[in-house]
Amino acid sequence: MSENVVHLHKNTDPAPVTTLTVVPDAPPARPVPLWVRSGRAVKTAVTHERTRAAARAAARHSLYTFNGGRIAARRAWDGRTGARYERYMRTAEAAGNMELAAEWEERLQRFRDARHRRRMDLLHSPVEAAKGVAVGAGMSVGVLVGLGVILAISTGQAADVITPLSATIDFIALLIRIVQIVWGPALTIGPFLALLALWAVGRKQQAAPQWALPANVRSGEGEPITPSIVVKALRDLGIAPLKAAIKDMGDAGASMLGPITIAGCGVEVDVTLPSGVATNEVQKRRRKLAENLTRHEHEVFITIPQAARTVRLWIADSGALDEPIGPSPLVTDDTLTANYKTGKAPWGQDLRGDAAALSLYQRHLLITGLSNQGKTAALRALALWLALDRSVEFWMGDLKGAGDWAMFDGIATRLIQGPTDDHVIQVTEMLEDAVEEMNRRLQAPPGTDFPLLVVIVDEAQVAFMCPVKGEDKRPYGGSSATSRYFMGARKIHNQGRAVNVLLWQGTQDPTDQNLPKLVREGAHTRASLALGTESQARMALGDKAVDGGAAPNLLRPGLDKGTLVVASDGIEIPKGQSSITVRTHYISTDDAHAIAERAKALRDGVATLHSIERGEARDALADIASVLGDASRVLTADVLKRLSALSEDAYGTWTPGDLKRVLEDAGAEPYKSDGRMVVGRERVARALANRDTDDSASAG
Repeated sequence: MSENVVHLHKNTDPAPVTTLTVVPDAPPARPVPLWVRSGRAVKTAVTHERTRAAARAAARHSLYTFNGGRIAARRAWDGRTGARYERYMRTAEAAGNMELAAEWEERLQRFRDARHRRRMDLLHSPVEAAKGVAVGAGMSVGVLVGLGVILAISTGQAADVITPLSATIDFIALLIRIVQIVWGPALTIGPFLALLALWAVGRKQQAAPQWALPANVRSGEGEPITPSIVVKALRDLGIAPLKAAIKDMGDAGASMLGPITIAGCGVEVDVTLPSGVATNEVQKRRRKLAENLTRHEHEVFITIPQAARTVRLWIADSGALDEPIGPSPLVTDDTLTANYKTGKAPWGQDLRGDAAALSLYQRHLLITGLSNQGKTAALRALALWLALDRSVEFWMGDLKGAGDWAMFDGIATRLIQGPTDDHVIQVTEMLEDAVEEMNRRLQAPPGTDFPLLVVIVDEAQVAFMCPVKGEDKRPYGGSSATSRYFMGARKIHNQGRAVNVLLWQGTQDPTDQNLPKLVREGAHTRASLALGTESQARMALGDKAVDGGAAPNLLRPGLDKGTLVVASDGIEIPKGQSSITVRTHYISTDDAHAIAERAKALRDGVATLHSIERGEARDALADIASVLGDASRVLTADVLKRLSALSEDAYGTWTPGDLKRVLEDAGAEPYKSDGRMVVGRERVARALANRDTDDSASAG
């Protein structure tokens, strides 16, 4: 394609050359076919908002009239037949109330008897009516003639005798004429008036689909919860047996509902489901139920009370859960103190707006949830309250190391902060020291009273996922029987509460890898913030709580920060429920430091240990081989004595179980000889040789 170039020069001085490119005219556009333009016009018209509004209005008013006719026909049918009584009877039978069903059956029989008498009376009514008309007409004529006679006597005119009778005949003729005039227009207007009446009935009942209703009716944002709204929401859940049962109920489903009571920032109602409808079918449709109630999903909670075939609905006022709750009493009340045995920690509010307080007495604790949802703040709030009991001792491990627990410096006896493997090792050794303290307490004389020792590990998933192994080849992390952190947690869970040694853990995003089943099930109080899936909710709270309606996976990450679903006997849970939802008070870091200062003032000064120093590391298997000497086998009790003499620091607290564990891990387990447990020298030597060979191969 050729181009026309024009050069423009200004004066004679060198200047940039401006090039103008002249492009030939584009070929003329092809005309758009008429059918294409018509299709576009139709599409635009169909998608236009006014067109859609007009279509909705036409559908709405047509359905008002049609469904109004159905409603009127059903009412007429109910009035003429015993259908209403039969529905009431079926409703009572479905609810298991046979006494009420028998009463409705008796009423139905009375109705049928009365209807039969009326029908029998109709057989004789024509004759009776004819007789009545004849007698009435005769009496009327007689009365009119009598009046005429009186009038004639009064006026002296004999013709006045028939004046009343003729006047009556003229009046009847006038009425007939009026009817003849009105009858034609009435026949024309009557059908329209009937349709208008049916339309009014349908409009009053809003008898049209949701999409066809006006916008102000469809939104219903924040409208109060009434029995009819709840029944309609249940009817439209898409559960066929439930819809059919509501349709057959004479009271339109109202008998399913208990009283609607105000519960905090919402209302609560129990719904007894008809036969053939399972409670979990309603639970699975929580979002649809919430939208049918003109609420968001997070504003409707479904739990399963003790009553059979019953679901309990808690429905929040629109937007109420997005408003923050008040500050913690720990912040507002400087005189507040704690008592581990008899007190309860002020944790927040339940959905009803009542204070939610948690008893910590002899209860291991687990709090889990997604990252950045308020797990540390919720766990720290409990520790801050408990710190106001001066008798409580804290050992803490913060495996995030961001300073969230720094205010406990001077309160906790041990405070290890950091995310590295070395910090995991120190936290694990702290946990093992707690096991030793527990064992010491368990061997104390009966009746000895021990102060509370709380071991708190935040971000515990870091410990479970740690790949490092110790010198004895035992891993610090993992969930096997050789895992040091796992076994320490299990031992405290098994026996710690009996001697007031408790383990509190906070962990993220629970899985079988970072939160083993035996550890999470060892906690007496289990709480969860927002989670991603139902399987994680079951890991966090257990199957019983989730089957009972607990659903931390339905909390909104980021929006429901600090909202916990709690399963514990240490908090007051409504009867029949297995969990409770708590909106915790948020205590800022600055407020936490202020509360910690009050706790320090109650104590005599605590020197906080920030790391655990160990003595000389020893090779346990080599030491066992050395104390065996030349004997082929030695009693385990004697081996323990010789090890203690070799190093009191390393082996002074060893038990037969510790010795057995080391030997079994090495493949040189003790065995019985003459009925007594012994350690074989050959087995230990072979285990040492194998270990050295493995180490050499690994180094090579």
